Amino acid sequence: MIAGKRSIMERVFDAGNGAFLFMLIVLTLYPFYYVLMASFSDANQLVGHQGLLLYPKQFSTAAYELVLANPNILSGYRNTIVVVSVGTTLNILATSLGAYVLSRRGLYWTKPMTILIVLTMFFSGGLIPSYLLVNNTLHLGNTLFALMLPGLVSTWNLIVMRTSFESIPDALVESARMDGAGEWGILFRVVIPLSLPVLSVMVLFYGVGHWNAWFSAVIYLRDRELFPLQVILREILIQNSTESMTTGVGTGDRETISESIKYATIIVATLPILLVYPFLQKYFAKGVMIGAVKE
Repeated sequence: MIAGKRSIMERVFDAGNGAFLFMLIVLTLYPFYYVLMASFSDANQLVGHQGLLLYPKQFSTAAYELVLANPNILSGYRNTIVVVSVGTTLNILATSLGAYVLSRRGLYWTKPMTILIVLTMFFSGGLIPSYLLVNNTLHLGNTLFALMLPGLVSTWNLIVMRTSFESIPDALVESARMDGAGEWGILFRVVIPLSLPVLSVMVLFYGVGHWNAWFSAVIYLRDRELFPLQVILREILIQNSTESMTTGVGTGDRETISESIKYATIIVATLPILLVYPFLQKYFAKGVMIGAVKE
């Protein structure tokens, strides 16, 4: 066969592979597209619709107006933003410090410490000891710190970041040390600036984890003013709690508008993280590979 020419079977395979991937993309994106279109549809028209939804049924923003007017949604947004911003900052700081210590060659007890840290991936104290620790010992119950401090360092993320730090040439570290830099200076002026891809991945992992977390809030929080957005979303979608957003709606229309409210709430709760992801996606593959494979 002449170089550069492709056989019929290769073309058929490429066409079939492309068609399969296209269908996979459609099947993956359509549920979100359906929710988006349904959230902008008139509630009465949406209830009677069956099958595919390719465009809004009588465009309406009534569901979004009810959702954004709900004080629980706004307070949930505020609490979630605080937990994501403060929690992710603390996560990155603590993980960077731990990874830097474990990555230093010649430091005593690094291997035993690594083994003990890895063991936490397989064994834990359980829910009841964790609850007693957070509430009775640390006195973090019913505070937003209960959502941030107990899971301050992820073992997997720590190992990935440590491996990334180990890939930095020793010559750079020694050069900085000869110039008078201490350990803090080496970490923040040499190691971290050279590890931005893996740091971006850690920000994505920790940030998405905080944004989607709801179980810890259900366990540790009692005041509704402290509930994060995902707890409010859970009440609306699973417990069908939409009464606070339909107080001005007629009794017969409440069940109808409730479906549109659920779709609008999903979009409101999901859209911010979808807008952030594209800015970090270009670092994702590079950061994971740097942290997962030791050069």
